Parts: sequence; C-alpha cells; structure tokens
Amino acid sequence: MPKYAVLVIDMLKDFIYGSLRCERALNIIPNIKKLVSTARDYRIPVIYVNDSHIKGVDRELMLWGPHAVRGTEGSEVIDDLKPTEEDFIVLKRRYSGFFETDLDLLLRELGVDTLILTGIHTHICVMHTAVDAFYRGYNLIVVKDAVEAFSEEYHRLGLEFMEKFYGAKLVSSEEVIKLITMTI
Repeated sequence: MPKYAVLVIDMLKDFIYGSLRCERALNIIPNIKKLVSTARDYRIPVIYVNDSHIKGVDRELMLWGPHAVRGTEGSEVIDDLKPTEEDFIVLKRRYSGFFETDLDLLLRELGVDTLILTGIHTHICVMHTAVDAFYRGYNLIVVKDAVEAFSEEYHRLGLEFMEKFYGAKLVSSEEVIKLITMTI
C-alpha cells in the first residue's frame, strides 16, 4: 500500500496576489483546500514547500525580480491554505523542493514513497520538484486541477512533461481524494 504525502508548492501571497501574481492560481485554491483537509483527516502528511529567498543574493531574483523574500508578507502561505501545527514546512531557494533542502530526509523519515503534487507553477517549481522526486525514486501523482501556471500552454507543457518523462499519474482532485479514502 502506498504511503502518501501531499506537497503544497509555492501557494504564497506573492504568487497569488503579489509581485508575481498568477490569476489562474485562484482557481486551484478550493481543490487544494479540499485535498489538504482530506489528507489531514486521513493522517497523510501535508508538506508546504515554499520559496524563501534571501534579498539581494538568490539567482532567481535576478530572473523574476523580488518575490517570496524571507521575512516579508509575500513569502507567507495564503490565508486560505495556512499550515497547521501538524503540517510541515520546507523552505527552498530554487525551483525544486529538493535542491539543498531537507525535503528528502523528511519524506524518508515519514516513510513516504508517493508524492501528491499541488501548487504553482506547473512548468517550473512543480515540475522541477517532480524531476528531483523521480531521481530519488518517489512515485508521483500530479493533481491536474490543483496545479497551475501563467498560461494554459505552460500548464499543459508541464503536465505532459511530468507524465511522459517521469511517469507521473495525472489525476483530478476528486480522483486523488477517492484514492486516498479507498486505500487507507
């Protein structure tokens, strides 16, 4: 039986409402909220994987401008998806949730073998996290109505890439909720 964890990637104020606002991301908030609630009910770990940049240092800031700078309001998870005390938070300075973080150690200590990916951006941080998860031997489920990108083209590109090259199962939020409730 798989041991799941739900990753909520970069659902931060700067990405939803602020300097790198993605209006399309508003559509996925209810699906992530319902999935996270179900995961908590079934004692599945919920892990927030958040950009947390160092002002004036991080290379991503050169490409994208200031966003999710450590200690600012923009680096906080949006109010609709606030972590609880039982959830985990992993801070990252690059696209991948695994690069130079303790995400892999946390997942291994939790006994997780299957990641349920949600958040933004499908073709950037979600996809790079999926790539590094694949390299580390994790099974991947990408919740296609709980990830989003700046455009439909980028969203589809990310989904297709993760499915074709990393074996990710693409499912709806309702399908993954059924999967969780049936296998636990």
